[in-house]
Amino acid sequence: MSNLAGGEDAGSEGGTGSALYKKDFWSEENLKYVRPHYRMEKVSRLINRLAKDRPLTLLDVGCGPATLRSFLRPNIEYYGIDIAIHDPDPNLIEADFLEQPIRFGDKRFDIVIAQGVFEYVGKFQSQKFAEIATLLNDGGIFIATYVNFDHRNTDIYTPYSNVQPFKQFRSSLAEHFRIRRCYPTSYHWNHWEPSRKYIKAANMRINLNIPVIAPVLGVQYILICSAREPT
Repeated sequence: MSNLAGGEDAGSEGGTGSALYKKDFWSEENLKYVRPHYRMEKVSRLINRLAKDRPLTLLDVGCGPATLRSFLRPNIEYYGIDIAIHDPDPNLIEADFLEQPIRFGDKRFDIVIAQGVFEYVGKFQSQKFAEIATLLNDGGIFIATYVNFDHRNTDIYTPYSNVQPFKQFRSSLAEHFRIRRCYPTSYHWNHWEPSRKYIKAANMRINLNIPVIAPVLGVQYILICSAREPT
């Protein structure tokens, strides 16, 4: 089985034009995220802060090995969808959500999260935004992450199929959601997430989009969104 979708042009609103990677690739790739990484830790802190003690439902789009679940408060009911699920679970669905709509039966959710997903969706970006928008409960929140490809020293990972200036990504997102907040996961000269203890701790608490500095040194962005008001 090939890693690539046969004949699929992944050029998107700013893509690289490479083919989309499929289940056999992601079956190995997503095992890299069994152990928590910096972005996941920061996103989980955000989710827990937003949820507080309220009982909420959450859908993790591109959940991989569902590591995020272990970092969430017990009042958050976790669901996940991914192209490669290693351990079957009633709250996890294995599906290629580029070939099928993003959904979990007929469920709707208080929070939908997609971290490290939209760099790989090729030309399907706008379509997937639209599908996620239909999954939100009233007052629901969509949290997305996206690599800052405008960074002074961007390293573009080979499997990326949706590389574009951040302004373009944000503009596409704003067609489907109201962007409530947006800030970098961290700031780093060499486009790496922090690993040293004290630098990591400091960045974990910086939730600011610093003008001038963010476009140059922000590693990835976190975007907190809500549904657009009907017109």
